[in-house]
Amino acid sequence: MRVAVTGATGNVGTALLRRLLGGAAGTEVAGTEVVGTEVVGICRRLPEPTGPWAGVRWVQQDVAGPDAVQRLTDAFAGVDAVVHTAWLIQPARDPQEMERVNLTGSANVVRAALAAGVPHLVHLSSVGAYATHPADDGRVDESWPADGITPSQYSREKAAVESHLDGVERDHPELLVTRVRPALVFQRDAGSEIARYFLGPFVPTRLLRRVRLPVLPLPEGLRFQVVHADDLADALARILERTPGGAFNVADEPVLRARDLALSLNAPRFVPVSRRLVRASADVTYRARVHPVQPGWLDLGFGVPVMDTTRARRELGWRPAHAARDVLVELLDGVRDHAGAPSGALRRRTGLVTSRTGT
Repeated sequence: MRVAVTGATGNVGTALLRRLLGGAAGTEVAGTEVVGTEVVGICRRLPEPTGPWAGVRWVQQDVAGPDAVQRLTDAFAGVDAVVHTAWLIQPARDPQEMERVNLTGSANVVRAALAAGVPHLVHLSSVGAYATHPADDGRVDESWPADGITPSQYSREKAAVESHLDGVERDHPELLVTRVRPALVFQRDAGSEIARYFLGPFVPTRLLRRVRLPVLPLPEGLRFQVVHADDLADALARILERTPGGAFNVADEPVLRARDLALSLNAPRFVPVSRRLVRASADVTYRARVHPVQPGWLDLGFGVPVMDTTRARRELGWRPAHAARDVLVELLDGVRDHAGAPSGALRRRTGLVTSRTGT
């Protein structure tokens, strides 16, 4: 099998490389084997040569660059599948740049896949593509509308790409499209990246989980899902092997709530705070440049549904190897320890958090 991966040096991309290259080496990973896999890694910044990248053929390319379609078409020649993971979350203060990479870049990947005659496109979407769902009204499967949550640029763009793929599937039946909608994707190596994306320069990350907090204020009704990057990579590998098409929700269990976050941060108690107050505070502090997070992320977090992962378990034989709270603790420890990997996106944090990053 020959696979091209966009955003190959990012959080999801590196985990997928580990998964595919492990299979290519003849080892059995998470219950399924990918034999003889060749990987074309596409990224804006080449990783350090000392990284665990043996066997990858690298192509340095911005998916939204002026020559992107032709260069991507050349890179996709002869591949069995393209896995599109390239996506910008920051710089939030430059929304046009995020739109350029996320929307134009995704359209370029599709155009190049069609031009190269690629038979299978796997698009990394997100739980963030889903429309708002009542907080305590059960789980949703993949049929829930992927219309996004308007105040969040991330959500709007994820939904826009899914809408574009609807038209691609209608007009180009020769290209099989599989959409993967993961929960929040965490691993230890993403610690520095997550800090750059979501924390301001005033957060003392070195104290995370080392200092006992007597009480922690958290938004009322907080609940969220996470997935370890390696569990997501295993689902992607199974999709490449089985070529099922359609959409798949991917999340570890159980659903996490405010108490789980508080305990993970070494706080024995938490105090529920009004969502409206949290949203207003986030807006003020964002405008004051205290942190780099658009307030729309809170609207997204408050509105997204809890996903049902039955289809992935039933049709892919997928079983997560990690418990959700363990994934959260691993990520927090990675943030504290400034963990990273030898790539531009996952580079270790060495100073104050800055917001201009991307894969």
